[in-house]
Amino acid sequence: MEIKRAVITAAGRHQSTLPLQTLVDRHGQARTALAILLEEIAQAGISEVAVVVPPGAQSAFTAAAGSDGRRLTFVEQTEPLGYGHAVWCARSFTSNQPFLLLVGDHLYVSGQPQSCAQQLVEIAAAENCSVSAVQPTHESKLPYYGAVGGRRVAGRRELYEITDVLEKPTPTEAEQHLIVPGLRAGHYLCFFGMHVLAPAVMDLLDALVQKGQPPVQLSAALAQLPGRERYLAAELAGRRYDIGVKYGLLTAQLALAMEGQDREEVLALVVELLAQRNRRSGAT
Repeated sequence: MEIKRAVITAAGRHQSTLPLQTLVDRHGQARTALAILLEEIAQAGISEVAVVVPPGAQSAFTAAAGSDGRRLTFVEQTEPLGYGHAVWCARSFTSNQPFLLLVGDHLYVSGQPQSCAQQLVEIAAAENCSVSAVQPTHESKLPYYGAVGGRRVAGRRELYEITDVLEKPTPTEAEQHLIVPGLRAGHYLCFFGMHVLAPAVMDLLDALVQKGQPPVQLSAALAQLPGRERYLAAELAGRRYDIGVKYGLLTAQLALAMEGQDREEVLALVVELLAQRNRRSGAT
């Protein structure tokens, strides 16, 4: 499997402005979340990128991409018919080829020199199948993510053969269908916001779109994939940060800073803030 194209979805009602937010990256440069995501993709060796946006948003995203803006392909999702529908809108761009898929409201910090996207692309190419990145997540966070059930691939601690996919399951549903041997109690494999998907996924999404029953969810298509072909989940050496949740931007910024060249300076500032708070508490 050779992955040459990537799709970023950023058309959701509460998602479309998040990639335009500015953070300080690991190099100490002020950049938009979109520009940071594009660097993530470039490190995976992919230069053809489509961004799915709401109508009228192309100019804002072009500006947010900076010097990369001219090489992007923009796809409009004219109606908010679901995440899966947004992915389906990029079907002409993916052109029956495997592709890397990222959500526009997540940022990633790798625990090794390879970016998270590069790790995932290399796994998918080696295994020659669709691979969804996952992260063990406490059951209290299940309302925010899709999750998978399955079993570890023999001899591979980071790989799982997927048997079930559920979108934002309840703890009861997760306990019934998504238990993965070896995970800590109360933890499940939740989506990382990053996938490498085979062309079959677009066929499954097309069938869901033709039914005309929105919202069309990507997880509904992925749930059908294990019955058709091999489908894996991979734990990457890194963490995802959802910038759309409360304090999400702050958490992502701190994570980037802790991995960057200004780490010591930022740590000193955090320590000083904590010290000031303790002094105020002591004074009262």
